[in-house]
Amino acid sequence: MKITLSTIIVDDQPKALAFYTGTLGFVEKVNIPMGPVSWITLASPEQPDGAQISLEPAGFPFVQEYQRALKDNGVPLTAFAVADVQAEHDRLTAAGVAFKSPPRKGEGTTPTTAMFDDRCGNWIMIYEDAK
Repeated sequence: MKITLSTIIVDDQPKALAFYTGTLGFVEKVNIPMGPVSWITLASPEQPDGAQISLEPAGFPFVQEYQRALKDNGVPLTAFAVADVQAEHDRLTAAGVAFKSPPRKGEGTTPTTAMFDDRCGNWIMIYEDAK
């Protein structure tokens, strides 16, 4: 068993697609219109044939409530590994991305982390990949 697809709930698919590709740098893999929404998947430019994320519209009230509860309580919806959290924080801040707080150095085996607002209803965490 392996992970090939993970979902990110978004409140606006076109806005999310622009942010995740234009600002974060993900690569669009699939974009199939399905009525008022689309099936959109993205991949990392570092692993274009690796796992993908789906930009899932928050169309149901219970999904909107779940998304809002996570955001209101400061819980990230997902996390992405980066080589250098401070450098990525600086790059994204320069691009206008709002962070919840400056990067925090982890203790012991906990990595350095930072959390930003994806402008689509979520906190997203980045963490320093030890590799």
